[in-house]
Amino acid sequence: MSLVRLAFANLTIQPLSSIVSIFLLALGVGSITVLLLANAQLGDFLKRNAAGIDLVIGAKGSPLQLVLSGIYHADVPPGNIAFKEVERWAAHPMVKSAVPLSMGDSFEGYRIVGTTAQFVDLYDAKPHIGRLWRNPFEAVVGSRVAQETGLKVGDPFSGSHGFTNSTDRHDENPYLIVGQLAPTGSVIDNLIVTSTQSVWMMHRVHDQKQHPTKNQSQSTTSKVCDPLAPNPSPTRSTHRNEPHSHHVEHHHPEEEKDHNQKPDSKHFECIEGSEHSDEAEKEVTLLLITLSSPLGILSLPREVNATAGLQAASPAYELTRLMQIVGIGIDWLNVFAVVLVISAALSIFAALYSSLRARRQDLAVLRCLGASRSELFQLLLTEGFLLTTAGISTGLLTAHGGIALLGYLLLDSQGVMISGWMFAPEEIWLIAGLFATGLLAAALPAWQAYRTDVARTLTTS
Repeated sequence: MSLVRLAFANLTIQPLSSIVSIFLLALGVGSITVLLLANAQLGDFLKRNAAGIDLVIGAKGSPLQLVLSGIYHADVPPGNIAFKEVERWAAHPMVKSAVPLSMGDSFEGYRIVGTTAQFVDLYDAKPHIGRLWRNPFEAVVGSRVAQETGLKVGDPFSGSHGFTNSTDRHDENPYLIVGQLAPTGSVIDNLIVTSTQSVWMMHRVHDQKQHPTKNQSQSTTSKVCDPLAPNPSPTRSTHRNEPHSHHVEHHHPEEEKDHNQKPDSKHFECIEGSEHSDEAEKEVTLLLITLSSPLGILSLPREVNATAGLQAASPAYELTRLMQIVGIGIDWLNVFAVVLVISAALSIFAALYSSLRARRQDLAVLRCLGASRSELFQLLLTEGFLLTTAGISTGLLTAHGGIALLGYLLLDSQGVMISGWMFAPEEIWLIAGLFATGLLAAALPAWQAYRTDVARTLTTS
């Protein structure tokens, strides 16, 4: 009989003791592995989505709230800012590019974001099917939105007011899906993106519907300018009063080339109307800033914060502060996991030592049958190795499966993408350290087996 089979048979003599040892070790391994995987992937997710964004400018409130709502779309923004402020800071000499975001509506819980094509470029997103928007009320969907809602190119849909499913729907102005973005692994996969002026027009019409007396003096025949679009086709109504069958477009290759031209980094959509235009009421939710010089991170936030009603938040600073706050809890969880691992090592030691005392005669008989001292030593080490392997394997499988489930829940609720089916580099050191700990716990009982005195053991029984 091989040492492995004999060791396994010995462990099954006291199954409860072996199971407790395996459970304690699996609990410690699983806790540490979950922390390693979650910490690495969440940190990578946060950094990846904030790459290229140096500042977020928005209404006064919590800077962290501004970052979470503007970059991760995981919170409610503190308010709106006037579009004239957007133009002002976009023209600042320290600003390389400025991307405005207009939010407030959603479709089946997925946010509708009004912006420019530069927002898509921030995440290196490309249309997988169709194209980007060119005209008002055209939109593109992220890959996850398309997967979960079933929206596809050519489908119309009506947004709802607010960031959750609401009965206050904008059925009078449906959007038209003209493109689907390829998966990027970033927050844009969970967004519906359209032009800024589409959001402005949507809410102007919505306000006129809700407050007709207040808005009766405003012009309803405004002309929309889009840096991505040429002059609107005469067959296309900017207020979408025509059925969707009228929206089919035919482009020549030369026109397609013009449509794909990118706007200037500091050029934004405009609304031109009659003398009754509501230019002063145009607002956006926030502004994503990329600086032309690292020195701007020191001076520009002070300038913005000195402006009434505005604040600037640094994603790098806010994320560092957030990780420091969360890190306190993670450190305590790490301490708890280490205590579990130590408890598991002691449990393995206790199980093997008590088994050794109960099997002293059996070991003496093995010696009489020809087993050497070193073989008895190897037998006890093999038992410790089997317990350690079972505990580590159970812990790793449980941790990776738990992270996979957590990733599914976070993706479904917050759009955070983490996977349980990846291997963190730190796990190699964790496994090596755990095997060393398990073998060390088994070393003393193995040494006791090595020193077994056959004659004394058999005569004193």
